[in-house]
Amino acid sequence: EVQLVESGGGLVQAGGSLRLSCAASGITFDDYAVGWFRQAPGTERVGVSSITFSDGKTYYADSVKGRFTISSDNAKNTVYLQMNSLKPEDTGVYYCAAERVLYDSSGYYLESFFFTSWGQGTQVTVSS
Repeated sequence: EVQLVESGGGLVQAGGSLRLSCAASGITFDDYAVGWFRQAPGTERVGVSSITFSDGKTYYADSVKGRFTISSDNAKNTVYLQMNSLKPEDTGVYYCAAERVLYDSSGYYLESFFFTSWGQGTQVTVSS
């Protein structure tokens, strides 16, 4: 059974930084894509960043390029999302998601429908 546990959310002023963590169990990173998604109140869940471990590629939404960095510690089975220069529009619940990659699906790694395993989310609030 895949389990994902997010942590690291909180309240930060605009321009500040946070690092989110996603601790995974029940999976071997080599075969998976792991993504971060954000959901603001009354909106759909949107892809922020993802990583595929078979080839080490990373993917970012245009809105976070240059500000957010996804990384992993395979020994700890943990994926991180370093968020710098935070903006109020980055506010939302951040979810970690994982999906086994059986073939190249690079067009879908920022799409919520691609992922079937989800964490419980962690709240990020950026004040102006």
